[in-house]
Amino acid sequence: MGENIQITPISELVSLKKKRSLITGAANGIGRAIAHRFAEAGSDLELVDVDEEGLKSLKGELSRYNIEANLHKVDLSNKHEIDALWERIGAKDPEILVNNAGIFPFKDFLTIDEEFLKKMFSVNTNAYLWNCQQLIKRREAKGGVIVNIASVGAILTTTPAPILVHYDSTKAAVISMTRDLAAAYGKKGFKINTIAPGGVGTPGGAKYSEEFAKSGGDAMAASELFLMRIPLERLAEPDDIARMVLVMACGLSSFMQGATVPVDGGFLCT
Repeated sequence: MGENIQITPISELVSLKKKRSLITGAANGIGRAIAHRFAEAGSDLELVDVDEEGLKSLKGELSRYNIEANLHKVDLSNKHEIDALWERIGAKDPEILVNNAGIFPFKDFLTIDEEFLKKMFSVNTNAYLWNCQQLIKRREAKGGVIVNIASVGAILTTTPAPILVHYDSTKAAVISMTRDLAAAYGKKGFKINTIAPGGVGTPGGAKYSEEFAKSGGDAMAASELFLMRIPLERLAEPDDIARMVLVMACGLSSFMQGATVPVDGGFLCT
């Protein structure tokens, strides 16, 4: 006679009802798609971005879900603003943190200066660390979930031209941070993992490509070379990434810890 296996219904595993999630970079692109998927799953939301108008329009879109959505305009390059964000949230501690905000301007390695690099790490790495610290401090006795957004560029170079060295470096640091935190705090009930997207069609990506072209860079050639290395022959939609973030945040990934999951259309296998 076969073993009687107890299986939790899939609807319960996917549900984020009675949870509160903080999502950075929520106004556009991947963050906006994550907000939609989390709201659909029932989570209340703390939505963070420097783009206040984008947040307001997002809140309007989320009104069809029966959830609470609070908006926070925050410059994530400024630690004082990050601290003030968590003070405003107060007792409404989120159980789930999604560090998604990021900047990725193209810049030739030989032209990088100190101010530029400082801004890159402030937004793409330091803000992740400060948010993780805040969540873990507040929930050390209760546990929680952290999903950090990195990049396949932290694992394998995406272009032969040295125009994303700064960006890839910040994201490699995110992967290391996630792994160390997962090892240290898993025993205290924290599930901490990383998603590494490949190329994604977002307004931010289009903006940075345009700026690179205006500065004399060949954005078209860089994009074509990148696409040639993707077996699925397309860029990701923001929702392709958001679905996997939901998996990492909900009960479907209960035995995943310290993992870096690529969502890249097969880029890393080429």
